[in-house]
Amino acid sequence: MEPPPASSVLPKLGELSPQQIAFLDKHLASWEDLSAVPSLSSVLRRSCSDLDGSLVNLKRHLTKLAVSWIYRSVGAKSSIQKLGFKLENLSLCSSQNVTGSKRTRRIFGIELPQLAREVQRIENIRKYAETTLLLERLVGDLEDTVFNIIDSKSCSILTTNFKDSSVPAEPGTNEDKLLRSIKVMNSIEDMLVNVLKYHCQWNHLLRCVDARVDKALAVLRPKVIADHRALLASMGWPPKLVPTNGEDRGLSNVPNPLVLMQVEKRKRYSYSFLALCALQHLQTRREGRKQNCSEQSSSINRLWAIDELVSPITARVEYHFSKWTDQPELIFALVFRITRDFIIGVEDVLQPLIDEARLVGFSAREAWVFSMVQMLSEFLKMKTFSYLVESYSKKDMKLEVASLWLHFIDLMVAFDKHMQSLINPENFLYIKHDIFPTLVRGMSVLNLFCSNPRWLKIWARIELKHAWKKLKAELEDERAWLLHEKHETQTPLDSNSSEDYLLTTMEDHKAPCIAELVLKIVWSLIDRCQTLPDISIRIQFIRLSAGKLLWHFLNVLITHCQTSALHSDGWDCSDNSVWMVSGSINTAAYLEYKLQEWSDDINFLDMCNSENDSRLDINVRADNICFFSEEINALAELEMNWLMEIITFLLHQFETLSWEYVNCREQFEIGREISSEVDPAVSPNLLEPLDTLRSQLDVAKTSLNAKDFLDLWRSTADGLDHFIFCSILEKDIHFTETGTFRFGSDMKALYSVFQQYCSRPEAFFPCIRDSLKLLNMSSKELKCLEAVLVSEDELAANYLQEFGVSHLSVDQVLKVLRKRIF
Repeated sequence: MEPPPASSVLPKLGELSPQQIAFLDKHLASWEDLSAVPSLSSVLRRSCSDLDGSLVNLKRHLTKLAVSWIYRSVGAKSSIQKLGFKLENLSLCSSQNVTGSKRTRRIFGIELPQLAREVQRIENIRKYAETTLLLERLVGDLEDTVFNIIDSKSCSILTTNFKDSSVPAEPGTNEDKLLRSIKVMNSIEDMLVNVLKYHCQWNHLLRCVDARVDKALAVLRPKVIADHRALLASMGWPPKLVPTNGEDRGLSNVPNPLVLMQVEKRKRYSYSFLALCALQHLQTRREGRKQNCSEQSSSINRLWAIDELVSPITARVEYHFSKWTDQPELIFALVFRITRDFIIGVEDVLQPLIDEARLVGFSAREAWVFSMVQMLSEFLKMKTFSYLVESYSKKDMKLEVASLWLHFIDLMVAFDKHMQSLINPENFLYIKHDIFPTLVRGMSVLNLFCSNPRWLKIWARIELKHAWKKLKAELEDERAWLLHEKHETQTPLDSNSSEDYLLTTMEDHKAPCIAELVLKIVWSLIDRCQTLPDISIRIQFIRLSAGKLLWHFLNVLITHCQTSALHSDGWDCSDNSVWMVSGSINTAAYLEYKLQEWSDDINFLDMCNSENDSRLDINVRADNICFFSEEINALAELEMNWLMEIITFLLHQFETLSWEYVNCREQFEIGREISSEVDPAVSPNLLEPLDTLRSQLDVAKTSLNAKDFLDLWRSTADGLDHFIFCSILEKDIHFTETGTFRFGSDMKALYSVFQQYCSRPEAFFPCIRDSLKLLNMSSKELKCLEAVLVSEDELAANYLQEFGVSHLSVDQVLKVLRKRIF
């Protein structure tokens, strides 16, 4: 039998699909390929046989699933029918005897809950089966799409027809496949989020789907990034970065390939940019779900597409960086110039694409600055600070490394300020709250210390040593301890003006120059770490540098006070001792005021709250209400302790000088009539104590700030009131009329010492004032009062209040009354 003609066996060319034609063109490109037809035919038969076998297995599997589903459906139907039958008989059960009641209780207590659990179990199985089948279909579509994209070796993902932008991409093109694969992955992610929310016990299903999607992403993402890099290279990115041949021209004169893109390449780049943004958004969603946090909190810190612009720049600039190891300022200058001169083109081209990708709250300008800063930060981390840290461990290189380290920090701080000046502040109004802190703080090359706590400690130690060395040089100058005073005429303290005690400036506190210098140095340490991205790292640096410097200076203040003679047993101290202690008190008060003012700033409040949240002890959290609370408490304690030292010194000095006056009872027991000729002058042996007290109070008023001096003279008056009452009025001394008059004149002289500080000084000597009131009573009044106090114990206190004696007890009043002799 003759074979049929070829025209009756072979299909016509028009009947073949594009895939079949492409297959024939690939394997039968020349006459020599005809010899391989038999082997090709056997390969095709084998493939067809394998596919038929797979199809048979799939049908068999689907049959088993259908039979299993039918079986479970029949069981569920039977259970529901039984439930209906039992519900219909519930009315009969209520009319039966005790046996029927037991049956009812069994139905409601045992059988119905069991039935409900069984129905719920069946429903869960049904949902699990439906979810599994749907996920299987979606993951299968994803794997097929990714396989088709990767299998298209002859063309890039970005190869598509851009001749007419109004015509949608043809089904089957690589662009359409990529978009479809991303859409499928988002659908899968939506289902997984729903599963995690309502069926978190399906862990095995989640792990299986995540594993298969991760494999697809591991294949797809490198392909998309590789094609994106190839597209950038074809555009001529990056351009020339550093002028050659001694040319003095800026980067702004270099053409920006992003701006000069032709229409077709612009469309290809736009598609590639959007694809990277979509993949990154998907990756962020998946990471947020795996970390068990909401999509809003898993914000994007940087854009992959902009990182791909920075990546080739990194490869180029590192060559120049390696030549400028002795001139690090050139490194920072180059990065700033690149960032500044390309930022307009990046914003004009990429911002519309970011808006099209619906990345709410993201700015091309900020993302570009962020990526450039991160690039330099990585270089410094790998090439510079790793060497400095290693060299710092060598004793012979510590000084040199410390100087170089501080130089780099100076350059980094200045660079951060320059880079952040490129950011448009208006854009921050539209940035999401959770993105803003990370984005802004991340625009700092100091972020390399966030991942290296040991480096942070070395930096803080170097800064502390440098600051302490600068402070010690100033402490050696005696002029640093000179007190500041207001030059304008001050209002008298007896004007009762509260404004006199509102101390706000260094002049108000009469603090020496060293106080302002310490604050400047401390603030410079705080300011150097303000751009650190992590708030906990900023707290640690401030505690290790500025905090320790404050404690060192606190020890200086204590030592400065101890060098005076106030703490010694002797009382014959010079006025210079009071001046020295007053200077330290004023300094402590001024530092306390400024630290409290700093702690009220919003940045320190945030750091304080963050530090409190990291502590487990709730009592510690409740007490620690400001950032510098420990330093403030220590300064306040120093202020109080040494103010008490001055008060103790004044009282001890008065007690020593007035020994003869206190122990001379004859001057109060003298018995002669009072006449106009009696000398009203002060007792001679009280003149020196009063004169010395007035002199020392004048020194304290001149040297101390108004608020502490107010506490000092009031406490001194209170101490003198207690001392004189205990030394004279509670001793076995009797007062005649002449003695009472003498004692009253002496006390008026004592009041006069404090007359310049208040209008009614006797109000601050309550015990002496009440005692004089009692001693000046007539004999008849005295006896009546004594009789009332003795007979009416319960009403005695009230009677004394009405009489105007409010600071002495009944026993003390009786003792004073019995001292009066007539």
